[in-house]
Amino acid sequence: MPDAVGVIETLSFPSVLAAADAMVKAGRVVIVYYDIAESGEQVVAIRGPISEVKPAMEAGIAAAATPPNGKLVTHYIVPNPPENVIEVLPLQYTETSEEFRWM
Repeated sequence: MPDAVGVIETLSFPSVLAAADAMVKAGRVVIVYYDIAESGEQVVAIRGPISEVKPAMEAGIAAAATPPNGKLVTHYIVPNPPENVIEVLPLQYTETSEEFRWM
């Protein structure tokens, strides 16, 4: 089954933590990227089967607003990302994330 990539950007660390926690609990997805974006916003990206990324993202979007002052900035899903996107952007499965990947 083809993979998808989902990305959530939040305004604070508690929001991104809540989103990441909800996403990995709601679907067979793996966190492949986390970083601090401009202005201190937090970004987390997941990968997994398309059918699993969608409900995981929905759970992450809902959870991002649950911490006090939590705020979702933006989100996006890329179904079947081309290999060029995966190779250029930091979205590859790594040795660290591979341990948690569902087969």
